Amino acid sequence: MDAAIKKIPYGMTNFEDIISDNYYYVDKTQYIAKVEDISRFFFFVRPRRFGKSLFLNMLGQYYDINKKDKFEEIFGGLYIGKHPTPNRNKYMVLTLNFSSIAATMESLEETFNTYCKIVMKGFADRNAHLLGKDSVENLRDLNTGAAILGSLCQSAQSKGQKIYLILDEYDNFANNILVDYGNERYRSITHGSGFFRGFLKVVKDYSSSVIERIFLTGVSPVTMDDLTSGFNIADNYSSNSVFNNMIGFNEQEVRNLIDYYQGKMELPNTTDELINIMKPWYDNYCFSSESLNEPSMYNSDMVLYLMNRYLLNKRIPNSMLDANIRTDYNKLRHLIHIDKTFGENASVVQEIIEKGSTTGIIADSFPAEDIIKPENFKSLLYYYGMLTINGIEMGDPILSVPNWAVREQLYGYMADIYKDTADLYLETDKLVDRMKRMAYKGEWENYFRYIADRLNSQSCIRDFMEGEAYVKTFILAYLGLTHYYIARPEYESNKGFADIFLQPRLLQLPDMVYSYCIEVKYAKRDASDIEIEKLLTDAKTQLKQYAASEWIHHDKGTTELKSIALVFQGWKLVRVEEVAL
Repeated sequence: MDAAIKKIPYGMTNFEDIISDNYYYVDKTQYIAKVEDISRFFFFVRPRRFGKSLFLNMLGQYYDINKKDKFEEIFGGLYIGKHPTPNRNKYMVLTLNFSSIAATMESLEETFNTYCKIVMKGFADRNAHLLGKDSVENLRDLNTGAAILGSLCQSAQSKGQKIYLILDEYDNFANNILVDYGNERYRSITHGSGFFRGFLKVVKDYSSSVIERIFLTGVSPVTMDDLTSGFNIADNYSSNSVFNNMIGFNEQEVRNLIDYYQGKMELPNTTDELINIMKPWYDNYCFSSESLNEPSMYNSDMVLYLMNRYLLNKRIPNSMLDANIRTDYNKLRHLIHIDKTFGENASVVQEIIEKGSTTGIIADSFPAEDIIKPENFKSLLYYYGMLTINGIEMGDPILSVPNWAVREQLYGYMADIYKDTADLYLETDKLVDRMKRMAYKGEWENYFRYIADRLNSQSCIRDFMEGEAYVKTFILAYLGLTHYYIARPEYESNKGFADIFLQPRLLQLPDMVYSYCIEVKYAKRDASDIEIEKLLTDAKTQLKQYAASEWIHHDKGTTELKSIALVFQGWKLVRVEEVAL
């Protein structure tokens, strides 16, 4: 890429490097004044890999008293450079990222204290000219995060200095310890003389004097009342419409980014084409019910991931999903399924896969120890970015799957649940081989027979899973785990179409030959032959209607469409038929 053309800042979180090294930056600095004006203690959560860390780094650069001489160089070309606030470069900035503290329960306290000592010593060194040389010496014999922070605050207080505290991934302890070790171990660090409680008590004690501002962020709104003797560290603005667009990209920002590169080089796709490719995978997040009429939000990490590879190779990458985001979503698996039964949380995931949405009140906060309880589970899926606000029904938010990237993760979770609850495991290599023959040879029956045989062979699964929803969700989950098709369920179209449309991934596999409409019918185990034949007839009639629709004709592209009717009686596949079009 020409040196004069801005580079894509994929994976970068150092704001100054992005500006000084000629990377493309989507200007979010107009939100600095909004945050500053609204609250001294600002709480904000967004899904992982959504751009939070870069925003926090930008905040830190803006308020850092040591960056005063570089303000014009860093911010001069941005909104805030032309509209600075009175508090610019006013504070000593202390940033702590608790996701950096990865350890076993046995070594957690030591790791936490070591991390705090390293970060806070660096803070003391950078600010020694403001705090005095004694401030560094005073830390030498201190070994806990709470003691070190207290010493720094005392030094700052004696010199009349103020601290801006940024706590990133503040809920890392709640998420990891509760899932891996349970409530009892969690309480040992957060209650009584627990080290994490002691650290946050210091934050509370100095928040009325030295720690003048706090920006607190993570992925879930775990209340910290119990950690800090009634001080819930900050006001929660996560669902406030003013800040809906603060993290992530709206469509105009994505268009501006693409247009910039269209003007600098010759690209094989137009801006509209690239938007149409990205939109179903990365778009459709809304974080405030009052913002439903505003442009939805794209996952900025995913947009930058695609553009980084697209500009390098001049083609759409083979995988639309960054491998790193899969790792982050994996952290949620433990919360979905926590025992050996098909529990309430698993049932919620099934409902979402089957219907595409659910309804429920989004909790503004909940005790950390209740993070895995079913009544908080829908809220947790929302905060993790697995659900988004899509409307209002009888006063409650409609929570829907935002895009294909998320739905693929949900398919994976459901497959894991089936495996864990009933030891029902489909071998991936066999699925891939059969799907390949579906895609290129039109040999579809072996795929569905394999799924049905595995279902029917596990008698224990029928002890707690019965009905049409289970069958359809099971088929969807496994259809969605191979890379030949995008498994699209019927709720994606208001006009209605087959239970499952297998849209060919022609961008990555342009030589694919076949696409599929699949209609699944379900009969109870005691259904008569007449009832089953009626279901088959209905399925064939519907498939002919679907196949004639303009929507499916467009999305099947160059492939030949095959329509398949499947009728299950209980867990047995009793009718399988291709419908002549």
